[in-house]
Amino acid sequence: MKSNKGFTLIELLIVVAIIGIIAAIAIPGLLRARQSGNEASGIGSMRSVNSAQSTYAASCGNGFYAPSLTVLATAPTGGTPFIGPDLASNGVVKSTYTINVEGTAAAGSPASCNAVAAGASTSGYRATADAPAGVGMRFFGTNTSGTIFFGAAHLVMTDNSTAVGTPLQ
Repeated sequence: MKSNKGFTLIELLIVVAIIGIIAAIAIPGLLRARQSGNEASGIGSMRSVNSAQSTYAASCGNGFYAPSLTVLATAPTGGTPFIGPDLASNGVVKSTYTINVEGTAAAGSPASCNAVAAGASTSGYRATADAPAGVGMRFFGTNTSGTIFFGAAHLVMTDNSTAVGTPLQ
């Protein structure tokens, strides 16, 4: 006796086609969600830098700012670092963004409480979060103003300028 149980080839092809259509609809949405999450991380990193620099200037830098992420990650004697270990040095990559902090050294700046030599602190700072090239993500930056800016390409930040990109709302 012959058994006619099972699926025909046509039925299997229809199921595979339906799965393919559903995947084609879902994958772009997942990619957009991932990109949005990475951008949120870049914005969060810029907010962390602003907060750390403000705390550093008020409590350790005698009104001056840290020249790099490495200085912000150095704890003062008996204290805690100003920024988390995920942002411990310039050039760190976090959620595809490369994070950097710079500043122009202030000749008259005193030594700080976390071993930054006199004259090495800065009168202002600028930070950037650069996305990898060609992926369509926004680039972010911030400076002494505390405003976070974004643009379609690397932002050339200055220590105090507020006209370098579009302010983040």
